[in-house]
Amino acid sequence: MLISGFTVIRNARIMGYPVVESIRSILPIVDEYVIGVGQSDDDTRALVESIGDPKIRLFDSHWDTTRQKGGHILAEKTNEALARCSGEWCFYLQADEVVHEADLATIRASCEQHMGDTRVEGLLMKYVHFYGSYAVVATARTWYRQEVRIVRRTAGARSVGDAQSFLIGDRKVKVRWSGGTVYHYGHVKPPRQMAQKHEQMSRWYRGNTLDGAFGNFEYRQSYGLRSFTGTHPAVMRQHVASQDWRFDPTYRLRHMSRKDIRLVLSDVIEKLLGYRIGERKKFTLLP
Repeated sequence: MLISGFTVIRNARIMGYPVVESIRSILPIVDEYVIGVGQSDDDTRALVESIGDPKIRLFDSHWDTTRQKGGHILAEKTNEALARCSGEWCFYLQADEVVHEADLATIRASCEQHMGDTRVEGLLMKYVHFYGSYAVVATARTWYRQEVRIVRRTAGARSVGDAQSFLIGDRKVKVRWSGGTVYHYGHVKPPRQMAQKHEQMSRWYRGNTLDGAFGNFEYRQSYGLRSFTGTHPAVMRQHVASQDWRFDPTYRLRHMSRKDIRLVLSDVIEKLLGYRIGERKKFTLLP
């Protein structure tokens, strides 16, 4: 059984992506790691090359910077990397996603368990989203709770939208649980660097060129922020220890927006019914 890791990356330092930590987090259980490196305004390629692991296979990926709507370029570049994978299981991590070392054996065992069952086209991961601080997680229903991150290569899965999900043709991927969790660090970095990320993403999603528009960026209070009580993946501990800004997630009524009121009401309904109405799921969970 071969497992391929794959990802795409561009402007890693400018965007503040922990891409080296992301890659290293699953290197122990993959047989190769395919990485598409886009043209960058920093030393992204050298940064990835510095890992120095023979499992890593880099290729140059040209990003068409005129395609600046909806983030669809992300899925296109992801599919380029997926097409170069040789393993039957293909493990996708975005550059701000990290897996805890405690989950690696379980994830690999799940791949082995479902290897011969071709009904299983992918494996599902739970998510922990950090926000504003390495000590704070976002739990509101606007943050997705699970996503497909391992797909069977021969099933023909392809990345769609802004590369958050996969489809097979026009239908959802049939999955089982992997037993693993993705730690998502896309919304925890110094405010100045978070402003740079927002400027970059504004271009790719809305076609806006808003240099300096996010210069006074501040993490905002919102419903559903909680203290993180677990442990971070070992590869992230240096980042966690180096946090030099503060974010207090204390939430008060004066912070409540109309959106937050809707979130509170939907949480009440979910607790009463035991089901999250309207949750976005681009997968079919097999029994």
